[in-house]
Amino acid sequence: MQKYDAVVIGAGNGGLVAAIRLLQGGAKTLVVEKHNLPGGFATSFRRGRFEFEASLHELNDFGAANNAGDLRVLFDELGVTDKIDWIQIPEAYRVISRAEKLDATMPFGVKDFIDKMESYVPGSRESVTKFFELAEEVRHAQAYSSAVNGNTDSKVMVGKYGNFVRAGSYSVNEVLSALKMPKKARDILNAYWCYLGAHCDDLSFVHYASMVNRYIMRGASMPKMRSHEISLALAERIRELGGELLFNTEAVKIMTDDKDGGVIGIVLDDGTQIDTRHVVANCAPHIVYGKMMEKVPEQEIRAMNARKFAGRGFTMFLGLDADADSLGIENHNYFLYDTMDTAAQYDKMRTIKDNSVQATVCLNRAYPECSPKGTCMMYFTTLYMSDDWGNIDAGNYFKTKDYVANKMIDRFEQDTGAKLRGHIEEISVATPMTYARYCGHPQGVIYGYESQYWDGLMPRLLMMAEDHKIRGLRFAGGYAMRLSGYSSAYFSGDISGRQTIGDIKREG
Repeated sequence: MQKYDAVVIGAGNGGLVAAIRLLQGGAKTLVVEKHNLPGGFATSFRRGRFEFEASLHELNDFGAANNAGDLRVLFDELGVTDKIDWIQIPEAYRVISRAEKLDATMPFGVKDFIDKMESYVPGSRESVTKFFELAEEVRHAQAYSSAVNGNTDSKVMVGKYGNFVRAGSYSVNEVLSALKMPKKARDILNAYWCYLGAHCDDLSFVHYASMVNRYIMRGASMPKMRSHEISLALAERIRELGGELLFNTEAVKIMTDDKDGGVIGIVLDDGTQIDTRHVVANCAPHIVYGKMMEKVPEQEIRAMNARKFAGRGFTMFLGLDADADSLGIENHNYFLYDTMDTAAQYDKMRTIKDNSVQATVCLNRAYPECSPKGTCMMYFTTLYMSDDWGNIDAGNYFKTKDYVANKMIDRFEQDTGAKLRGHIEEISVATPMTYARYCGHPQGVIYGYESQYWDGLMPRLLMMAEDHKIRGLRFAGGYAMRLSGYSSAYFSGDISGRQTIGDIKREG
């Protein structure tokens, strides 16, 4: 039986970072991945002469060398920043909503953002300024909580981060209303909500404020060679540090001790047993507890089932035989909504028939050379807030894919004035079934568990110690304490990797 100090199951974003942290802490580490490539959703694929980004729209909180965000600091510590060729995204977003007849394009930079908001909504400056001041306090409070692994001192929290404590249990809309922000300004500010997959009546303010603040303050970045460039850099770093990666290899069982219920090893799909007392699982607890472990504490099952699956993914990829200028594609990142009432929009996203939301990216607006000269690429993404795709029988599957794809193209052309039809050279469509098959996520969920105010970012971070019930088992990725998203997944791997090193040291 082979022996390792720790095994990471899954070479997604969180798992790769966890492995580097384990190796930096001196642990003999193995990464097991059932696919033949690292990265999970952080990958790319080719169709014809186009190389499409599989999932990343833009990476927040990275920043430039002279304005480094927390993610860049993490990548510096991991030793991978210089292995990746970065580009900057030109503007934050353009949001178009039919019900409100809203069309606003927002810049990066807090001052520029506030100035632009004032131009769209005269009289909004004071409330939007207060929002960013509060969001910055949230960021510092989160940094403090992470530094002490969630074991915060209440006196420090109240004394240094009092406004954070006051806002901590409220939703986005409750706090924006308390700030007396005009409705149109709230609508424009709330455009990012679909990136977290929960509507603003239910979404934790501190989670949303943290994300928006990091985006606007630091700007957004993208690897030139798509997100797979990050995945390859992380995998290379693991090998440099002496770690081992097994691809085309699935972990099918986590073995536990009959006495304390803790981890004692894993079993691979070929029957090989690996001896280890520590596992970081970069996969859904539903998979780990439902398929990989025989004895799971009842409280873990209850906690898992109390949580709600977030959005199921649908993405259409277009390779177009004309450039963005000639097609009328003006921006990098679009949000197209029926209404800025996020709760009403969320409900419409439960069904295939009613959902016409899309977050759409044209990478050429950030990196003109990402496709051959005279062409451009686009990614159209939406979420389904229920398992409505599970109601589609096999005979209607391809017809339904075509229905949604056509609806997305029509919507984009109608709302922006761009002309795409007649220029589609390549098209590929990924449904929730595609995501379920590719990464094994239940129902094709791409956002982990939904971020609700009672189970959002800060409650998860503050409950890390209480959530750790099985000795030797921790989680990383979109289902872990930092919830979904690229940056969040990387930080979850950082936290779980460092915590596991602490566990190993305590065991002696």
